[in-house]
Amino acid sequence: MNNNTYKLKIAGLERELQKFAVSDKMDIAAFILFGDVELTEKCAAELIKKCPEFDYIVTPEAKSIPLAYEMSRQSGKKYIVIRKGVKVYMDNPVAVAVNSLTTQREQYLYLGHEDGDLLSGKRVLIVDDVISTGESLASAVKVVHAFNGNIVACAAPLAEGDAAKRKDIVFLEKLPLFFK
Repeated sequence: MNNNTYKLKIAGLERELQKFAVSDKMDIAAFILFGDVELTEKCAAELIKKCPEFDYIVTPEAKSIPLAYEMSRQSGKKYIVIRKGVKVYMDNPVAVAVNSLTTQREQYLYLGHEDGDLLSGKRVLIVDDVISTGESLASAVKVVHAFNGNIVACAAPLAEGDAAKRKDIVFLEKLPLFFK
């Protein structure tokens, strides 16, 4: 391990995460599930154990998609992706603004009625890869509430920085922020 990486122990595995600057005063360690099937499978299994019963998994269109897919596969519950852009097949999509730490600009999340209507009155688990500022999560919550879904938990493998102090999220490990 060197100064440009952080060693993470999660779900019985170890990974060395590369650090990246998000400002001139702070770095983050990049937790990327894409392509790491073993990590995705183990994190999914451990999160399912910690989460309450749910009917649907909802995730923003981001690095959390493989995790939502794997949690869906293991639990047998459908997952729904809240999109970052409107697609032609979306029926009257609901739009919610989001500002996240890693995106560094305002974006919108969209969900059409073809998927959103399934959530009405159902137990919904919101899944992300890392919960940091909580902005992405808050936007996903607004989208689910727009369709009258009952959010039973918000979950992620990692809670970054002060998010680890939150009592309203389910996570496996803490991920520090690195201040310069």
